[in-house]
Amino acid sequence: MPHKRIHFILTYFITAVWLINGLFCKVFNWVPRHGEIVATILGNNHARLWTILIGLAEITMAVWILSGFRHRLNSIVQIAIIAIMNSLEFIMASELLLWGRYNALFALLFILLIYFNEFHFRSKTGQQAQHV
Repeated sequence: MPHKRIHFILTYFITAVWLINGLFCKVFNWVPRHGEIVATILGNNHARLWTILIGLAEITMAVWILSGFRHRLNSIVQIAIIAIMNSLEFIMASELLLWGRYNALFALLFILLIYFNEFHFRSKTGQQAQHV
């Protein structure tokens, strides 16, 4: 499969992960465990509000990905957010995670997917690189 097609598919997959987690899991509260994780880390006061705000930030990330604006910076921000968020969850709320402490493995795989999509597949598509 050509690199351009792989990049296209992965970009929309990554976007879908942010959109689904933000809109459905957090804003619509279809997965209450997300709110419980937020409450465990940030406290019960205003946990629902914080969960919605985090969800809106994830939706914004999906829009940013699709915009292509400062795509390298976007990828770096995604990687940092995932690493920080999953480290906090691993330390403070691992019992609430879908796969427990194994969530860290899936977070690492997602980080690698974002990295390779941006710094390997995008560069092979012939798209002009933007500087961070």
